[in-house]
Amino acid sequence: MELLFVISGLLVGFVVGISGVGGGSLMTPLLVMGFGVPPATAVGTDLLYAGFTKIGGTIFRGKLGSVNWKVAFLLALGSVPAAIFTSVYYLSPVQIDSASSILITKTLGVMLCITAIALVFRSKLQRLTQGIFGIKPAGRRARILIATLGLGAVLGILVTLTSVGAGAIGVTALLVLYPHLPANHLAGTDIVHAVPLTLVAGLSHAVSGSVDYHLLLTLLIGSLPGVVLGSLVAHRIPEKPLQWVIGVVLFLVGLKLFF
Repeated sequence: MELLFVISGLLVGFVVGISGVGGGSLMTPLLVMGFGVPPATAVGTDLLYAGFTKIGGTIFRGKLGSVNWKVAFLLALGSVPAAIFTSVYYLSPVQIDSASSILITKTLGVMLCITAIALVFRSKLQRLTQGIFGIKPAGRRARILIATLGLGAVLGILVTLTSVGAGAIGVTALLVLYPHLPANHLAGTDIVHAVPLTLVAGLSHAVSGSVDYHLLLTLLIGSLPGVVLGSLVAHRIPEKPLQWVIGVVLFLVGLKLFF
């Protein structure tokens, strides 16, 4: 069983390194459906797993210069306070009960379906939303600033509850807000932003008792080399086929979890 957890961590870490997508979107449903881990424990463990995994991605993306640090800071400025607020209001101080687990499972299913749609139809969503932030440079700059902070806040809430959202949804929204940034810079920025968000949210789950530390360590053994390898070969992997494969899998898993 432990070998399967290591292999799972390796594969998910590789996908995270390539695209910035896959931490919560793939690992959480894999733990719930594939290994029978309780939803709350799967979310809490995966949040810390994603945080430590993306630290490795941050180091390599930073060395490659594929990170917009200003945008990552703005996102964190919105997401970290939102994650803390969600944790205090929803997770603390009692143990998560069965009703909460059902809510987490269904919310996770919805988020996976939304993530799949955002991932597959990313370029179309970008075209549909072009011009929405205004034409004048000053007005556009202010709208983008507010929208980036708002995006961070929304991701903070969703990621704390489900561990899903910081990947495909975050990258898609950044593509709309910052169309001039290269795709690898968008993925790198999203990975960097996910580090403080997932660590804060994961520690909140740890306080509530919904983290399996042995499982976390086993997953990290595989994921850390996986994310490094994925980051190194990211520019060589065809983006479109990878998006469709991940998108279809996420959508089907999301429907399964919801119903």
